[in-house]
Amino acid sequence: MWEQLAYFIIRFRLSLIAVLAVITVFMAWKAKDVEMTYDFAQVVSPNDPDMIYFQDFKKTFGEDGNVLVVGLQDSSVYKLSNFNELRILTDTLAKVEGVNGVLSVSKLLNISKDTANNSFKANPIFKTAPRSQRELDSLMRVVNSVEFYKGQLISPTTGATLLALTMDPKYLNSSRRQAVMNNILGFTKQFEQKTKIKLHYAGLPYVRSTMTSKVASEMKFFTILAMVVTGLTLLVFFRTWSAVVFPLIVVGVTVIWCIGSIVLLGFKINLLTGLIPSIIVVIGIPNCTYLLSRYHYDYRKSGNQMLAMTRVIRKIGLVTLMNNMTTAVGFIVFAFTDISILYQFGLVATINIFAAFLISFILIPAVFSMLPPPTPKQLEHLDAKPLTKLLEFFDHLVLDRRPTVYVAALVMVAGAAFGISRIESVSYMVDDLPKKSSVNADLAFFESHFNGVMPLEFEVDTHKKRGLLKLKNLEKIDQFEKFLRTQPELSPPVSLVTFLKASTQAFYNGDPKFFRLPDNSERPYILTALANSKGAGNEAGMNSKLLRSFADSTGQRARISLKIADIGSQNLDSLMNKRILPEMNRIFTGSGMDIRPTGTTIIFTKGNEYIIHTLRESLLLAFGLVGLVVLILFRSARTVLFALIPNAVTLVLTAGIMGFFNIPLKPSTALIFVIALGIDGDNSIHLLAKFRQEMALNGHRVREAVSVTLSEAGTSMIYTSIVLFVGFSIFAFSEFGGTKALGLLMSASLLITNFSNLILLPAMLITFDHGKGNLIDNDALIRHYDESYHEEDDDQELNLARMKKEGEVGTYEI
Repeated sequence: MWEQLAYFIIRFRLSLIAVLAVITVFMAWKAKDVEMTYDFAQVVSPNDPDMIYFQDFKKTFGEDGNVLVVGLQDSSVYKLSNFNELRILTDTLAKVEGVNGVLSVSKLLNISKDTANNSFKANPIFKTAPRSQRELDSLMRVVNSVEFYKGQLISPTTGATLLALTMDPKYLNSSRRQAVMNNILGFTKQFEQKTKIKLHYAGLPYVRSTMTSKVASEMKFFTILAMVVTGLTLLVFFRTWSAVVFPLIVVGVTVIWCIGSIVLLGFKINLLTGLIPSIIVVIGIPNCTYLLSRYHYDYRKSGNQMLAMTRVIRKIGLVTLMNNMTTAVGFIVFAFTDISILYQFGLVATINIFAAFLISFILIPAVFSMLPPPTPKQLEHLDAKPLTKLLEFFDHLVLDRRPTVYVAALVMVAGAAFGISRIESVSYMVDDLPKKSSVNADLAFFESHFNGVMPLEFEVDTHKKRGLLKLKNLEKIDQFEKFLRTQPELSPPVSLVTFLKASTQAFYNGDPKFFRLPDNSERPYILTALANSKGAGNEAGMNSKLLRSFADSTGQRARISLKIADIGSQNLDSLMNKRILPEMNRIFTGSGMDIRPTGTTIIFTKGNEYIIHTLRESLLLAFGLVGLVVLILFRSARTVLFALIPNAVTLVLTAGIMGFFNIPLKPSTALIFVIALGIDGDNSIHLLAKFRQEMALNGHRVREAVSVTLSEAGTSMIYTSIVLFVGFSIFAFSEFGGTKALGLLMSASLLITNFSNLILLPAMLITFDHGKGNLIDNDALIRHYDESYHEEDDDQELNLARMKKEGEVGTYEI
């Protein structure tokens, strides 16, 4: 098959290049429609019970993560000119497309009693812009007397205040989000310039917008940087610009296909899929390295350019395909999960790994068969002296110092086990951003003044229509809210109870000491007044716009909404399981009501745990798939162990590095092990295939076979590791913690795998394979696969005359 494919590619190379060009143009046209997303909900399976509950909660009460907050702490804001600028800013932001409403000090309402109509009315505290400082100070005293706003818009301890912008979900989940954010930030910066007051930003809309902007920026930056770095590496190896330019064209085309495929599959770019273009560059370059190295090797041996290129296709076609297949194992396992963000990452990466193989396998032979043959200087890399000395040292260790190798491996594994014991599983809502970023600095501001801005929700179900109107039920909710107010990580809660307390205060003419639930004697009057208020409907005002977000239409279920600091998954688990849930159960047990925590923060934390658990299963699946590939190739269970044990050692040592360098286990670091297994598995298969072939050639003398294998296969394995090491190292410069960890740990894994596969694995072969039989079954697929590792004397059978130039009658001659 590969011989026929060689004829086809060389003969129809111009047509194949044209086909690739047409497909690339189409993919580029589709790629222009790519969108960014940073949706926390993607980390949890849609079939998860908590996720189903959360979606039902949002249908009833609305979104919990659509509020953007802008905060400030500067007493000069209460000076007349600056306050009026704040009022203008509030009015301006309310008119921005994509903003449903803005709540700020300048737009606060005051509920008052309308005795004549037995109702409540809500009037703006600032009906017009204050005309004097005395008027402003007087109105601010009214603001500070309204207990409802304390801890919500104004910090009672520091005097900090904020603007709360409710965003339209339709804009938050579309490409229009960034335009809305740019408009908002444009107006707020004008306010800062006029007043010299520093503003701080937080809330999930801001976090998501910042994240998606950085993902887009880093995707472009690392794709370009990966191409530059790998290009320089190719130049060092091959010493010719053609061996740099055309491989970069290959990976450039693959990147275009990658982004186009994201659009065709109906996906958006997120924190994970944003890494794929640069990963494809790093992984795709070794394909070109394999092809060009083999081309140079065969050309030096035969002196015939066309024959050399034909050999390349025939002899390493299956090699390259199997290497890509093993690499794809590290990604394809994610496509078997029901977590959207992992599924998309795995599917897109797998498709484009094989696309990179296809493009390189067509373009490199087609182009280089038309270019001038390599010069002697360009072939010097085939005799790299430093690598030869290094491999001779490895050979010495394997042949003469195996006990030392095993002891060193055991010591390193034992040390890694200690490091693994230090690994902590913890994640934060804005985990991937550096501690000194503006987002984290602003979050610290809101956590200091308002106890955080991340949404946390509770839903109370009375199981009876209008059950929320019963005083005993309201008192239970109030008792729970009083407990929540004592927790330093939480903001004061807002609920139906809070509104009723505000109504009671209004019933007593705004006296702050009456900010409480109405008693049995007051309740009929207050509920009647609420029902008679403007905008109220039936069911004692339960359908009023004011209460619609905190109670369902039947008066059966209520929402308790509060904000929480980004305290991390461990502290959140401790807060919920050791403090909140025990008290919640104590209060509501026997009350006939059910209460359950939910919200984006809860879903995000559960999603991290869910992903880590899923990645453990994916790692086991990846081991199984790599073992299956080895079994199919070699038809030997013992060879499966030879392949998997070194890679298991690599992963254990990599995990140990995580522990020693305090890199926490979280979704972005857990997936590294699955990817590393797929990439590192290539080297094991490469070495075992060469060893099998040498065993057959030298009469099953193990030591001689291992020695030749190290000298011949080791060079290409080290070359590939260098390219991958340099390529993945660039991610260490990322602003995202997870991406930085990917670069550091993958680079470490690629260094460790040289010990595992070039020292430990050969030592195991000498110890446990005694040469008394074939390493594999004679009918194994590797019998064909190993053609890539040695020359055959059948080149005279190649009918190169079949490879005619398109449009010409002449033929190529040997």
